[in-house]
Amino acid sequence: MPRGPEGHGSVLVAEDLLLCLTDDRTGRLVVSGSTVDVGLGGALLVELALRGRVAVAAAGERIRRGHLVVRDPTPTADPVLDDALAAVRAKEGRKPQHVVGGLGKGRRAQLYERLAAAGAVRREERRVLGLFPGRRWPAADVDRARGLRDRLAVALQRGATDDARVAALVSLLAALDALHRVVVPAQVGLTRRELKERAKQIAAGEWAGKAVRDAIAGMNAAVTAAITVTIATGAGGS
Repeated sequence: MPRGPEGHGSVLVAEDLLLCLTDDRTGRLVVSGSTVDVGLGGALLVELALRGRVAVAAAGERIRRGHLVVRDPTPTADPVLDDALAAVRAKEGRKPQHVVGGLGKGRRAQLYERLAAAGAVRREERRVLGLFPGRRWPAADVDRARGLRDRLAVALQRGATDDARVAALVSLLAALDALHRVVVPAQVGLTRRELKERAKQIAAGEWAGKAVRDAIAGMNAAVTAAITVTIATGAGGS
């Protein structure tokens, strides 16, 4: 699986996140679509942070502390990321939680198509209740999906990883409260509480420089905040 830092063709954190959150057999999401969309927005911000394009401003910068700052506007050569970078540039100076929701909207289909083109999933057209068109994305390459979960499991068992992308993925899944749906605690010899503790250890580990870790921590906090708002809004409208 290509892991180059730049260029279209490298695997995005958002693609891995979506693959993790899609059931291999049924092709359905294991958490709500609105939650996934927020997570994908967070994953795109994380990717931009890992590539040095975007960060959360520190004290004394031109952008207010804790708000998004564009470090490098140079295109990444990946159309999905470049679109996300343009969206962040347009909202520079805002808090991450005010950006992640919108950034992830409409991305699912685009990312599924990329996964399908890479042979990771396959598109299945079907009708809901025999009337309404629907689409599911079961695994086409089960080894890829399992391999990804295995890397997550190993990192969680150790409570550490030197792979920045695995660490970011663990942090995002924890922010989405979906980690236990991707890595079953009992299967890795951990309780659900221990799984969460290991995820915290990984997030604070030495897999990247402090600035990048701080930026990703800010993105994850934004994902958590945005999901809370989404749930509250949904409950209020029910």
